[in-house]
Amino acid sequence: MGRQVRLEVEGDEFFMDLLFYHTRLKCYIVVELKAGAFKPEHIGQLNFYLSAVDAQIKTPEDRPTIGLLLCKTKKRLIAEYALSGMDKPMGVAEYQLVHALPEPLDTCLPTIEELEASLPEELENEE
Repeated sequence: MGRQVRLEVEGDEFFMDLLFYHTRLKCYIVVELKAGAFKPEHIGQLNFYLSAVDAQIKTPEDRPTIGLLLCKTKKRLIAEYALSGMDKPMGVAEYQLVHALPEPLDTCLPTIEELEASLPEELENEE
């Protein structure tokens, strides 16, 4: 549905990193991205977003919103304690950056040089 999706609550603005809608589950999914290690306070932020989406965006036909927090690293027990007692569907996972595409994809996608070379042509055609 979007990235940096704006929420307004009592006149204050908040921005969710990513908002999806799962057509089979019939629910919204909020994804928060953290460049560093997991911290328990991240769960509070995610819980806030889930509550706001459920109150402001979700319809009665939709299921409860799901939250996913992606962090560079996490310590399992700290994440488990932070999630303990939460009644909303949330999860915490680590992500890994890869520097090379898997073999089947590396030949299917254009190179950076090819993309850069095509940009001026595209921009000139729009004017």
